Amino acid sequence: MSASSLNSPEVLQLIEQEKQRAMVNEMVAKLTNTCWDKCVTSTPGSKFSSSESSCIASCAQRYLDTSMLIMKRFQNMQQ
Repeated sequence: MSASSLNSPEVLQLIEQEKQRAMVNEMVAKLTNTCWDKCVTSTPGSKFSSSESSCIASCAQRYLDTSMLIMKRFQNMQQ
């Protein structure tokens, strides 16, 4: 593969998509670890308790809201 083909729009788009996919995977991993540690306080059975389910949903929503707020702030700073 030549150096010029590595800079083609298709390759650059693929690289950008892979970067975004890696960021999403990292975010999901952090969210999972954070919310699990915060909300699951006992050995899980086949189902979460209602308080654990509620805590996980709330934790995930707060995590996503905060992440979106931070991304928007960074975008505004770049403009």
